[in-house]
Amino acid sequence: MPEQTFIQTDSGQWLNMEQFPGTQFLPLAEPVSEGSIHLLKLKAGTIIPIHTHPCNEYVYVLSGVVETGGTTCSQGTFWITPAHTQQGSHKAITDVEIITIRLGRMGAFESGGGA
Repeated sequence: MPEQTFIQTDSGQWLNMEQFPGTQFLPLAEPVSEGSIHLLKLKAGTIIPIHTHPCNEYVYVLSGVVETGGTTCSQGTFWITPAHTQQGSHKAITDVEIITIRLGRMGAFESGGGA
């Protein structure tokens, strides 16, 4: 019989995203093949470049303020990006923590910064 899994996010193993300085992520689960549920921290001023994912993505802002595609999102904002939809750039106005659910592989980023 399957068992529940519990992750203490305050003591988990946060990983640096080397291609996006100023970011760290904490993997939580893989809901589908190549998909991801993860926490993401962005330091103020961090920019994630314009990108697309070949799958739907769901984002909830846990803390801070992030601007995405010209829309300012603060704590409590939830957004949905359908598969193959251009999104970003994402710019952390303050230190930000978000939870992201991506239902497939990562996709491609434009060059020039970000996470």
